[in-house]
Amino acid sequence: MTSAASETPRNRADALPKSWNPGEVEVDLYEGWVAAGYFTADASSGKPPYSIVLPPPNVTGNLHMGHAFDHTLMDLLTRRKRMQGYEVLWLPGMDHAGIATQSVVEKQLAVDGKTKEDFGRELFIEKVWDWKRESGGAIQGQMRRLGDGIDWSRDRFTMDEGLSRAVQTIFKRLFDAGLIYRAERLVNWSPSLETAISDVEVKYEDVDGELVSLRYGSLNDDEPHVIVATTRVETMLGDTAVAVHPDDERYRALVGTTVYHPITGRQIPIVADDYVDPEFGSGAVKITPAHDPNDFELGLRHGLPMPTIMDKTGKIADSGTEFDGMDRVEARLKIRERLEAEGRVVARKFPYVHSVGHSERSGEPIEPRLSMQWWVKVETLAKAAGDAVREGDVQIYPAGQEPRWFDWVDNMHDWCISRQLWWGHRIPIWYGPEGETVCVGPDEQAPEGWVQDPDVLDTWFSSGLWPFSTMGWPDATPELRKFYPTSVLVTGYDILFFWVARMMMFGMFVSDDPVINAGKDAQQKQVPFEDVFLHGLIRDEFGRKYSKSKGIGVDPLEWIDEYGADATRFTLARGAQPGSDLSVGTPHVTASRSFITKLFNASKFALMNGAAPGELPARDTLTDTDRWILDRLDEVRGEVDAAFDRYEFGKACEALYHFAWDELCDWYLELAKVQFAESEERAASTRIVLGNVLDSVLRLLHPAIPFVTESLWQALTQGAEGESIVIAEWPQASGIATDAVAAQHISDLQKLVTEIRRFRSDQGLADKQKVAAKLIGIGDAGLSGQLAEIANLARLTDAEADFAATASLEVRLAGGMVTVEIDTSGTVDLEAEARRLEKDLAAAQKELAGTTGKLGNEAFLAKAPDDVVAKIKARKEIAESEVHRIQARLAEIAKLAERK
Repeated sequence: MTSAASETPRNRADALPKSWNPGEVEVDLYEGWVAAGYFTADASSGKPPYSIVLPPPNVTGNLHMGHAFDHTLMDLLTRRKRMQGYEVLWLPGMDHAGIATQSVVEKQLAVDGKTKEDFGRELFIEKVWDWKRESGGAIQGQMRRLGDGIDWSRDRFTMDEGLSRAVQTIFKRLFDAGLIYRAERLVNWSPSLETAISDVEVKYEDVDGELVSLRYGSLNDDEPHVIVATTRVETMLGDTAVAVHPDDERYRALVGTTVYHPITGRQIPIVADDYVDPEFGSGAVKITPAHDPNDFELGLRHGLPMPTIMDKTGKIADSGTEFDGMDRVEARLKIRERLEAEGRVVARKFPYVHSVGHSERSGEPIEPRLSMQWWVKVETLAKAAGDAVREGDVQIYPAGQEPRWFDWVDNMHDWCISRQLWWGHRIPIWYGPEGETVCVGPDEQAPEGWVQDPDVLDTWFSSGLWPFSTMGWPDATPELRKFYPTSVLVTGYDILFFWVARMMMFGMFVSDDPVINAGKDAQQKQVPFEDVFLHGLIRDEFGRKYSKSKGIGVDPLEWIDEYGADATRFTLARGAQPGSDLSVGTPHVTASRSFITKLFNASKFALMNGAAPGELPARDTLTDTDRWILDRLDEVRGEVDAAFDRYEFGKACEALYHFAWDELCDWYLELAKVQFAESEERAASTRIVLGNVLDSVLRLLHPAIPFVTESLWQALTQGAEGESIVIAEWPQASGIATDAVAAQHISDLQKLVTEIRRFRSDQGLADKQKVAAKLIGIGDAGLSGQLAEIANLARLTDAEADFAATASLEVRLAGGMVTVEIDTSGTVDLEAEARRLEKDLAAAQKELAGTTGKLGNEAFLAKAPDDVVAKIKARKEIAESEVHRIQARLAEIAKLAERK
């Protein structure tokens, strides 16, 4: 390093504004980084690779706090690895979001009284592309505001030509391998969207429903009948059985017989099945196989008919009753009214709170519905995904999430991949005039006159290919050779089963592909990512889950506007721990802004005093203070690296926060002020030490708070260390053994100064008021070399000839006992101090009397919880201590007053 400490001290500080205003610099800094190509990866580089693919946000989406959390952590990882000498690719992109995007465009058409059918499929899809080009992707501009160090030159979209080719390729390979099939099964159905939806798009909510108990069979008590209870009376139109538990003695004689259905008039069988809970209700359950997932499975076991009694819009259809054409909610009421009139309603319970699945997109209750759909046979794929973790090819952080992973992949059901939409990847299946079926790959043509399947693929199908499709697969590309497998997947634990599982299944399916394996170690399994880091959910400061509909949560852009991107990012990173939810609110981001302001002001002070990085002086010429701060920097750097390597972002940021604030700013800078006032040689040495420490701290903090660290680092280094901190070298271990003696001296100094400050406060001295003092035993304690620093930090002056101690304090240090004597005569207004203490004494005595009274009240103690009693006891102890302390101080003041 070249020392620049000889420059005029203030010229570096002059490069900084008077105060830190992020809104004035963040946009220009970011655009400068992008223009300089710092985030553009070089696939031909000889550096070791490090790659992350961004979980693709929906093209319709805006940056919410969950995105900001995700992106902050990924940006932190990639910025650090770039500084560590890796060739870094953070690849961005967006998801076409089939249902969400189609819904947005359909709503726009509805304003003009139009529907998609008015335009036809091809023209409607053109309109969706028009919307995407004009209005989609707003989130990308918001990502720039956050500071995402993304390779924008490689931006991808799940519907672009290359990714569409990947989708067709893997569909055909799965189909040809017998892993994709078509079958009629139960799905989550959205009546308003008229499509099947995925499990992740179903949100369960507690609703006030009605539990109605109905009588099937005879109305004569002497003849066979059963009582069943349901919250969905309308589904009885599709009942094909009544089930009871095989060990339930009440119904043993009825099993194998039939019972009269009160609406359809059919005789339906009574079957025995272990699924039934004999303790719930009457112990008999109506079975509607086409409209309930549990009933469907029971229907398969017993070979029951499975009539669908609702059309795709949720209206009753083909039931052969007067209720055909009614909406399901209307039918629920009308059927119950008819049954009441016939005397078949035995009981009604309202409200009956129960959980109901709702469509995340439309908000309506979903309808379990039997439907012909396309499915992926997941057994072998899921096993491969599970084995990749079991065999250590993929590491899940935290490891505590592994059991959940295995429970899911080991018990996964076949995956419904078809959606009844127009926007999306159309299923590449074609049907011939005689019912023939052919799967058409990306380089193939369907026979003339054949018709393509109208459905599109589930969005999760294309996003499941994301790690390798975005790098050019199925074609051999430099990106695949260099950056695949990716290094880590960062995502929330809540989509472990939906997105992560699909990427793992598809990634393992193509792991033997020659394109994937080109240039790779033949002995190493090609997984989609080496690590999976699962973070928790964002909650508000009261622990409530963010909910837009309930008005709970914060828009991260509001925080960026008010507090800056750095404060927003540091708040999220500081609270991030593997697998744990994060509660954040205004107090947290305010604290982060205060930290950044502290760092800015401290750095500016250092620059004004000429701090600059350079070659460190010989170790034996440094003071204890200098050796201590350099050693602590080394220790903290090690802690930070270890934490980041374990994805313990919060622990790393916490270590940096406390080092920068507590040790560098609050202690070293104050101690350095004394050294600046000594000889020029000592001042010059201190400037270099401070410059080097500040340089390293800024580099260590840069991944979390990139904007302020760039500004400060540029001012500190003046280009001598490189053009940008973005590509500066990550701090390395010094390799120098810790100076234990220096560490102990500074630890003793800190303890002594802290105790003197507390002692001064007890004596009623103002913070900045200096007082004459004697330090007895300071030499024996090994701190004679720190006398000037102690006096400066504790606001002490030398004792004059007429010194008369008015108070004393003993502090036991590692090196021995130090007695501090001070003379407060003439420095304290004794009358004013006595009046203040009398008020404090009255308050303490009142608290003591109140707590003593409660603890002496037997009636109170008999009712009060143990934790409440414990708190009152603690308050009493504190009050007693305060009374004794204040009384002792009042006695001291009385003596001083007598002496005066």
